[in-house]
Amino acid sequence: MSTFTKGQTGFSSASGFAPSTLVELLRFRAGAQQGLKAYAFLKDGETEEESATYDQLDARARAIAAHLQELGMASERALLLYPPGLDYIAAFFGCLYAGTIAVPAYPPDPDRLKRSLARLMAILADSGPRVVLTTSSILSMIRRSSGLDDRLTSLGWVTTDSLAPGLADEWMEPDITGRTIAFLQYTSGSTGTPRGVMVSHGNILHNERIIQAACCHDSESTFVGWLPLYHDMGLIGNVLQPLYIGARCVLMSPQAFLQKPLRWLSAISRYKAATSGGPNFAYDLCVRKIDPADRANLDLSSWTTAFNGAEPIRFDTMERFTAAFESCGFRRETFFPCFGLAEATLIVSGSSRDSLPVVRDFEAAGLERNHASLSSSGSLERRAIAGCGRILEGYDAVIADPDSQALCPPDRVGEIWIAGESIAQGYWNRPRETDQTFNAFLSDSGRGPYLRTGDLGFIKDGELFVTGRLKDLLIIRGRNHYPQDIEQTVEKSHASLRPGCGAAFPIEVDGEEKLVIVQEADSRKAASTTEIIECIRRAVGEKHEIQPHAVVLVKPWSIPKTSSGKIQRRACRAAFLAAELEALEEYREDRPVDLETPGEPSSPSTRQAEAIKAWLTAELALRLQVSPSDIDPGRPLTLYGLDSLMAVELSQAIHERLGREVAIGSFFNDASVSGLARELAEMPSPPRDARESQDGMRTSADKTASVYPLTEGQRSLWVLQEMAEASPVLTIASAARIQTDVDPIALGRSFQALVDRHQSLRTTFAVAEGEPVQIVHENVETSFRQVDAFGHSDEALKSILSEEASRPFDLEKGPLLRVSLFTRSEREHVLLIAAHHLICDFSSLAEMMKELGVLYSANKGSSRATLPPLKLEFADYVKRQED
Repeated sequence: MSTFTKGQTGFSSASGFAPSTLVELLRFRAGAQQGLKAYAFLKDGETEEESATYDQLDARARAIAAHLQELGMASERALLLYPPGLDYIAAFFGCLYAGTIAVPAYPPDPDRLKRSLARLMAILADSGPRVVLTTSSILSMIRRSSGLDDRLTSLGWVTTDSLAPGLADEWMEPDITGRTIAFLQYTSGSTGTPRGVMVSHGNILHNERIIQAACCHDSESTFVGWLPLYHDMGLIGNVLQPLYIGARCVLMSPQAFLQKPLRWLSAISRYKAATSGGPNFAYDLCVRKIDPADRANLDLSSWTTAFNGAEPIRFDTMERFTAAFESCGFRRETFFPCFGLAEATLIVSGSSRDSLPVVRDFEAAGLERNHASLSSSGSLERRAIAGCGRILEGYDAVIADPDSQALCPPDRVGEIWIAGESIAQGYWNRPRETDQTFNAFLSDSGRGPYLRTGDLGFIKDGELFVTGRLKDLLIIRGRNHYPQDIEQTVEKSHASLRPGCGAAFPIEVDGEEKLVIVQEADSRKAASTTEIIECIRRAVGEKHEIQPHAVVLVKPWSIPKTSSGKIQRRACRAAFLAAELEALEEYREDRPVDLETPGEPSSPSTRQAEAIKAWLTAELALRLQVSPSDIDPGRPLTLYGLDSLMAVELSQAIHERLGREVAIGSFFNDASVSGLARELAEMPSPPRDARESQDGMRTSADKTASVYPLTEGQRSLWVLQEMAEASPVLTIASAARIQTDVDPIALGRSFQALVDRHQSLRTTFAVAEGEPVQIVHENVETSFRQVDAFGHSDEALKSILSEEASRPFDLEKGPLLRVSLFTRSEREHVLLIAAHHLICDFSSLAEMMKELGVLYSANKGSSRATLPPLKLEFADYVKRQED
């Protein structure tokens, strides 16, 4: 067996082993570091729910791979649809172990399923997968949805959480090499035409070696990450780098971080992480959202690499973060500014460890002319640019003129071109785009091939400075947006707009990137220009969750285009900045258009709704950085460019201020401030004493439980139960005879999924300050057991069932649902379900049993494996309990 030494930093010729594929790498770790925890996942960002050692991950990967090999999936594509968690990692490696090309995709959003599926379909159409790997819960959600595209439903679906572990023994090592494509990293998750970057095993291993050397990682370097695993930074940086060096990685979901940024830094503090990071906005969010009182409990002294990349890096952000968390042990030199892109697997440049981030002041006028000259002392016309570190060893980088493709002279801004073993194989099924992007040669020397990054910048004293984008990608609030997608949305928003005659581009306003839209309007069609602009703003807000900084309607045939008819976005941007557009109407954030379309009534009848409306208006204005007078309470929130991050922030603020829960998806369903205020005013509010004491009632393992008052019906039942003390008078019980084979593991998982989906099944009851309250827990483990009933007579079994059904519930401890499977033979079982009447009635329990059949089918992995209809053998008994 291979051995591994603590503190090891990677692989060298001296070690006698250098993996050529990720399969070899994980197999090595599974043997050399058997039993050592590799990955852990914090479901709520705080509680460690699941973990896996390298050998456990290897076994799960082999089981998935064996099933894929059985399906003949070598060299085929498999779409990965997973919620955040370790199931995704196991499925990713399962693909690699089978020689299958993994296609990570955004998991569908239940709150906005139609939009997320539209985005998913673009990736599906481009990659052409044969199967979809997912979990039972995701598959159940998909099957419950109506109007799905046949291309999605006709695919083979595999729920990897229901595969038998014994399949691992049937795995056969695939015929793969370092040049074999491991996965497709899609550069766009929007509804446009995403491009799949073909990343090979060799690309990944080369990039991991570069990352390890740049950050001085070793097997003691614990990682903490919240970035999406379908993003290159989350996958290559947070998941595969720990595997490469044999270290530990602790993960949480992006939603957990966004809802409460303290969770990220608390995890770094708790696990003594050395490496963690994210885009620039993540550090800003921590400064804004983490109170000084919470900072006092953080110890960030173990943090040695705080990588900052994936969007323009701002020096003032790093300064603010350092000032806020220096007292927690964070050091300024911990910041690791870096530059990279999916086409280069991940990283290209990065700062030296323990060195201060670099920032230089350059002449603003010179940069406008693509000339990088340091500003003189005291110059007012200067622009501070943060460096992205040095080009890392293993790359050849040049700055090329994007037009002539000749090498730029020193101090000249040009396109960043790179070459090296980390450069991916090209774009999937796009030979022309691959040739244009991955096979560039310098026109003056013939050197190449290089990858054209599409980013503008220059190298000064060895440091890479990125100044902008030759490519038209917009990055706003940490999210990528492609202009052609926005332009398509705009032209479809109103009949008076001319198709193919619009431009979307970014400008910088007060240090932030903002969206500007310029669109030709047909002046011959009768329509108010203010109405058209409102339609544009609404469509962009709803579709892309961006608030345009400016919308300009221009005359027909005035948008600059190339001779071949392509929009010249840079020329359009220059005309906008110089106020040279032939404008018919213009909207800007600081000069809102007076829109006159009728909204919802602005004066709700109750004082509480009025107070909530005023507070919500102020909260929304604060996040949009506008005056509250600019917010019309009757207009849809999406009209103001409300994005998912703002929605999370508002949802959290509502919970903290009002004690009410609002689903994030509610903000995107044409909700207005007035409508939301009325809805919140009508919601039952937790009693003051219950809200104040709820933390004391929660266990340390369940800090996310929510406390609510009882409904009138619940209060009556609660009083009856108190009078009856431990009597089962309010127990609902039913039994079903099942005359077929049953998979107890799948059945148990199905009941757990049922509990996970229904709040009532996760509810317990307690008393706070003399008043009964209901406590809805985020996680409750199902009470499910299998009982050996072989040889029991009918009378004996009936007696046991009656005794079990009569066993009282503990309202405070719970759970208030019990399930028992009595097995009489391989093909004869009796399923007993008992629940307290406080959480459901008999009819709702029957509906849940129908849902159980669907969940059981998904967990069994076969549409034919269904439970028969329930046959209630103890109807009289059940009726007595309801009465």
